Amino acid sequence: MMEDSNEEAALSVSASSIRITDVTEDGDVLTFAITSQKLNSSAGVCVFRTYDDFDWLQQSLFSQENLPGLQGIISPGKQRGRKGIFNRLSQAVEEMRKESHKDVDNFFQNERNKNTNVAALSKVATEKLLDVVMTEQKLALACGHFSTSLHLCVNQDDADAVAFSKICLKLSDIIEAVKRNFEKVASNNMSTLGLGLDLESRYQEAEKEMLFRRTCKLIELETVKKNTEKAKANKREVMEAFQKAVEKEFNQTSSVAKQEKIKKQLRKNST
Repeated sequence: MMEDSNEEAALSVSASSIRITDVTEDGDVLTFAITSQKLNSSAGVCVFRTYDDFDWLQQSLFSQENLPGLQGIISPGKQRGRKGIFNRLSQAVEEMRKESHKDVDNFFQNERNKNTNVAALSKVATEKLLDVVMTEQKLALACGHFSTSLHLCVNQDDADAVAFSKICLKLSDIIEAVKRNFEKVASNNMSTLGLGLDLESRYQEAEKEMLFRRTCKLIELETVKKNTEKAKANKREVMEAFQKAVEKEFNQTSSVAKQEKIKKQLRKNST
């Protein structure tokens, strides 16, 4: 039996049991029914949230940039601010340098390589799907023109013209049915495969951002280690303490990121 959503704050639920079980539409507002199961209990909880609620939660989480645990989360963050062409160029070069930095962990190096390949393939697949959908829409439009043209051939002047007109009208109905079929196929392609490719593309972009944040933290740690080794004796203790703090943040980020990838793989295997 589902409990009232007002009690959700007092409940501890299993993250793996969270599911979106229903979606209702009211004008432009989508409301999602989200169910989950309490830990060590068969009871559950159901809450209702809109898209704006999820957007607010995401922005609230990523506004706390200094929390190391969030660095490993796969979720689209806010866009990086870029001002001026020289700043954009220098930032692009810096990002390319960091993205090509070799990882110390083979697991994450493989994930970075896989992310690059899958993102590229998803982009190509999306472009090919759009070409197919556009072709289907053009065919539907052509069928519409043809169907209308057949109506212009209708003539009731003599018996032969009447017979020909009936054939034109019948053929027009058939072409109109073909037109509707092309429109439905195009719409279904966009709402099924198109939506799936869009979600996959968004996920890969979010994963890329997460892996980039971790790589930046790795570079920061390696820089701190080098500075610690070069530090003078009177500054060595302070630098070592700072190194431990950065190393703790990096390990925490890596741990969260690896858990995110493992959970994703488990969900994929279960479907």
